[in-house]
Amino acid sequence: MTSTILESTTETDQRSGTRLRVDNLRVGFTKGGRSKRVVHGLSFELAAGECVAIVGESGSGKSVSARSLVGLTGAGAVVEADELSLDGENLLAFTGRDWRRVRGSQVGFILQDALVSLDPLRPVGQEIGEALRLHGWGDKSAREAKVLELLASVGVPDPANRARQRPDELSGGLRQRALIASALALDPGIVVADEPTTALDVTVQAQVLDLLEETKRRGKALILISHDLSVVARLADRILVMSGGHVVEDGPADQVLNDPQHEYTRSLIAAVPGAHTRGRLLGSQVPPFVSVTSRREPTPFAGPVLEACELVKRFRRPDGTAHTAVDGVSFTLERGETLGIVGESGSGKSTTARIALALERADSGSVRLLGRDWTSLPERRRRPLRREISVVYQDPLSSFDPRWDVARILEDAVGRTELRSGAARRERVAELLALVGLTPEVLGRSPLTLSGGQRQRVAIARALAPWPAVVVLDEAVSALDVSIQAQILDLLTTLQAELGLSYLFISHDLGVVSHLADRVLVMKDGVVVEHGAVTDVFENPAHPYTRELIAALHPLSAAPTTEG
Repeated sequence: MTSTILESTTETDQRSGTRLRVDNLRVGFTKGGRSKRVVHGLSFELAAGECVAIVGESGSGKSVSARSLVGLTGAGAVVEADELSLDGENLLAFTGRDWRRVRGSQVGFILQDALVSLDPLRPVGQEIGEALRLHGWGDKSAREAKVLELLASVGVPDPANRARQRPDELSGGLRQRALIASALALDPGIVVADEPTTALDVTVQAQVLDLLEETKRRGKALILISHDLSVVARLADRILVMSGGHVVEDGPADQVLNDPQHEYTRSLIAAVPGAHTRGRLLGSQVPPFVSVTSRREPTPFAGPVLEACELVKRFRRPDGTAHTAVDGVSFTLERGETLGIVGESGSGKSTTARIALALERADSGSVRLLGRDWTSLPERRRRPLRREISVVYQDPLSSFDPRWDVARILEDAVGRTELRSGAARRERVAELLALVGLTPEVLGRSPLTLSGGQRQRVAIARALAPWPAVVVLDEAVSALDVSIQAQILDLLTTLQAELGLSYLFISHDLGVVSHLADRVLVMKDGVVVEHGAVTDVFENPAHPYTRELIAALHPLSAAPTTEG
């Protein structure tokens, strides 16, 4: 890492309250003798009790900028600046030992991907306790008590049991909360939060944002990296909008959100889904619908394409007690309809989806697919019907074989259909790519080299390979930035209209559900507490929990935005 060394500005910072100074930050990477700059001249100051938000789509340079502020840009990084200082200390001159002294104690860092960031082999409580131990905080007993306090403070239910669980035993939302607890363990003066609420449902997101707001009120400084403009609107004092490594807009949060000056900023705000966008596309580029020659005729059936009756599912907790994850859930899904299922982490919505997919066996209750028994069948009799229902997950990368390129992923999906000849399968793959707006250029690429939006399009293409009647979408857009999310939502809307698909849409994002769904089920603690037409439920919620969910929505997702 190269650097520009400047004189210390400690005395000036102490007088002004400035904690962090960033002046003309440039970040590039060198590989194979070639260098590529990805951040071009980022500048801002961060004062105690202030939140600066950096927003932009994938590849804009916002996360690289965040990592450069905590010394985690990685091998081959070239970080330069006219000034980069923390409380007057020149960060550009820091050694590895200097960074280890600062990270955690002075600067907390909340990463986006909790599953990768947490040690998969040890309980999360031990990991949080280790952060305290490394900085000499308290004795073992005090650290154990502090861990439970931290987990409770970020909204982790039953912290004593959760502390004993490994990351893979927790939901995505619980993993993210454990990661936030670890970052805040030593109460650092500055918190760099890179997409801290991506995996969280709206009520838990509100809890975490309350916690970050309280951190601000206590005089801590916050750098928020996010694609979620609703989160940004809640916390930010100042917003920097990045595109292609450049800052295209910079100003007070109210001005940027309510009177954006740059076309790119206006497009980001217009892409936020909600009740006000219902019934129309979000304005993204949707590929023209292509002629599909290999599509089979839908299986004729006049009733609901999917019907669940009194589903119950129990699990055993680590302490041996029973937990009822799904408790008497029933629903129907009509052809061409979108049914949304919403609720906080642990509400049972994803378990319900897995039962509907016959990937999880219910303890009681049943699911019928196109009027036929589905979950009660033995797998050998169920297998021929699997083409009628498919799934798109939140993280497509973890559902792909890492050894396969896109061509093999799609050819494998097509190979499980009725097509026999290689030429017919290749034709189906070409049609699927065109349907989701991808070019044949991606066929030879590994999913690791694709953007998040491209990976999700490949996942949708794979789900469409057998021409299913039902597609289950389990948090399928929650990890995408707002502009890519808009593209995928518009794509799903177009495919549904053209192919007559039925969607079971699982999401913690009420704005997305309000935009896309026809009807909605609200789940809490495994029980459906409210259901009905999405407009009725969201505009006139009858249950206190539904009202709590609606109240947690920021107006940016609930009302029309100002046109720029």
